[in-house]
Amino acid sequence: MKFYIISRSDDLSNRLMEEAREYLEDFGMEWNEESPQIVLSIGGDGTLLHAFHKYSDRLDAVAFVGIHTGHLGFYADWKPIEIEKLVLAIAKKEFEVIEYPLLEVTVHYRSDQESSTYLALNESTVKSPDVTLVMDVFLNDSHFERFRGDGLCMSTPSGSTAYNKALGGAIIHPSLPAMQLTEMASINNRVFRTVGSPLVLPSHHRCTLLPVKAPDFMVTIDHFQLLHKDVESIEYRVAKEKVRFARFRAFPFWRRVHDSFIDSELSED
Repeated sequence: MKFYIISRSDDLSNRLMEEAREYLEDFGMEWNEESPQIVLSIGGDGTLLHAFHKYSDRLDAVAFVGIHTGHLGFYADWKPIEIEKLVLAIAKKEFEVIEYPLLEVTVHYRSDQESSTYLALNESTVKSPDVTLVMDVFLNDSHFERFRGDGLCMSTPSGSTAYNKALGGAIIHPSLPAMQLTEMASINNRVFRTVGSPLVLPSHHRCTLLPVKAPDFMVTIDHFQLLHKDVESIEYRVAKEKVRFARFRAFPFWRRVHDSFIDSELSED
């Protein structure tokens, strides 16, 4: 089996990377950056996001596993002291592969420039370089609302615990193929109105944003921030591709939510 390891590059993460590489190569596995079958991410959720985008063009052939060297993450759930146990399980292929939905983002331009398409593991946001973002929101081909405010965020189910949650969005179980649109400080008064609530859209729906004023926007794809000029529309849909994670033990999603946001030290009584 071919493997590769991505480290957050701090001392602990780098040491664990060297240990894991040595162990796996001792088991006869091949270090291969170009076409790994399994990728270990050592750091935090941000490190795994980096790994995801590095291999976003071959998601059907690679599975990810995260080791956290900081706080518990939603993608990085192994502890540093468990490195030998994890390596042994990888070498014995004692894991199953689970798949999570992704977000497809397509930016169309007014000019003859070819459209830009991206995949997001967590979310995509749209903001205006000006003070207020003004966008017409279409669900499928029907006009839904004219949004005025700081910005809009479209998240995946697994990304619903990230920026989406901070915006007041719902937490969605990643087994559901859906996407969620949340508002950033919308303007609501007697003249301007939005729905004011997050929208959870199923996989057969698409959401299109059409500029009302200026055609230039700051668009984020996970941790990447990109300035797009002369935009005609921004289209969101649940991607056909999925991200694959190697699971070696049960770690239910709602337990992750509890441990991350409530208190992992609480007793069950």
